[in-house]
Amino acid sequence: MEGGTAKPVPLWADRDFTIFWCGQTLSELGNAFALVALPLLVLDATGSVAQMGLLTAVAGVASIATGLFAGILVDRLPRRQLMIVCDVVRVVLVALIPVSWAMAGPQVWLLYVVMAVAAVFDMVFKVTYVAAVPNLVDAERIIEANGRLTTTNAIAFILGPMLAGGLSGLLGPTAAIAVNAASFAASALALSLIRLREAAVDEATPPTAVAGRRGAKREFLAGFVFLWRSPVLRWLTVLLTGVSLIGLGMTDVFIYQIREGLDAGDRTVGVVMGVAGAGTVLAAVLIPVLRRAWGFGVCWLGSYTLCGLALGLLSRSTTVWGTTVTVLCYQFGMALAGISSMSLRQAVTPDHLLGRVTSAFWTLHNALAPLGAAGLTALVARFGVRAPLLGSAALFLLIVVVGVCTPIRQRAPGVAAG
Repeated sequence: MEGGTAKPVPLWADRDFTIFWCGQTLSELGNAFALVALPLLVLDATGSVAQMGLLTAVAGVASIATGLFAGILVDRLPRRQLMIVCDVVRVVLVALIPVSWAMAGPQVWLLYVVMAVAAVFDMVFKVTYVAAVPNLVDAERIIEANGRLTTTNAIAFILGPMLAGGLSGLLGPTAAIAVNAASFAASALALSLIRLREAAVDEATPPTAVAGRRGAKREFLAGFVFLWRSPVLRWLTVLLTGVSLIGLGMTDVFIYQIREGLDAGDRTVGVVMGVAGAGTVLAAVLIPVLRRAWGFGVCWLGSYTLCGLALGLLSRSTTVWGTTVTVLCYQFGMALAGISSMSLRQAVTPDHLLGRVTSAFWTLHNALAPLGAAGLTALVARFGVRAPLLGSAALFLLIVVVGVCTPIRQRAPGVAAG
């Protein structure tokens, strides 16, 4: 943090943050294309919601396995260069899908290979991204920076599904996937034009973090140990494991319900998912105000209460507009809780541990996500959407009830050892 001799540069005038912001917005726009295009591609090729969930589960397993070591890479290697490598690899991997479909027709097996390998680099990139934000902005601006990044990313997830649905309807889902590949190239270019405050990482590193070879095991476990010793982060990790059990496969359920349950076309899928993305934009815009007014506990617990109520209402919705409104509310709750959780973790974690703590956090709370995605979509395939959605709603409300009894309920939880 700078001395008090000058006012901080506004975020919009910060060159490095602005370029990073633009690059990640384009990247998220591409991811929004893939959000709709990949399930549609699987549904067109197989007609199976269970296959959609299985593909999601395979990618989830790869992400969890990567999370075991991603944090060490992020804390040891230059963060900017690491993100660029991840982007370049993902350009090549994702581009294989439209190329192979054009040359040899549908290759569902290739989706499993590409998505599993891409998930490895996705996880490394995501951990690095979270660790990089504090190297771009001062500590007191982390929530503002996350809010701005999430706002434009959410706008991308409004426009992206709509554009992807239209493009898929005209040229097929592979064209939308090609846009996703191009977006990773845009992100890599933007990252090549910025600098991170890497010097701050070195000066904050205590001797125990770099102590000799015999400390390798301690270094590997450092993120897990920090999470366990912080009561609020420990409980967040535990309860978010339940959230991820539901959340990873929920987009597949939404798309399946719109496409099959409501008998809508690809364009309607894109429009509904795009409009619902406004919930994420609203959450990102309101998060600084809501956190100041209500504090962490009310924001986090209230968000997941809203998610549970939204899924309960969705289970009884039979119209496109009703589905759109409930999915929008769900997206709002998930985004508000997610930004709150990430900002708290960034604020309370020492920079030299941030990569490993983020990696450990995501690895632990996503541990059941692949099983949840496969199980949820299998239940939907067998019983329809109503009962699985009601069960998911009940689990969200149970998580809130447990959370009220933990340090999560506090207005400004800290990191005092527990």
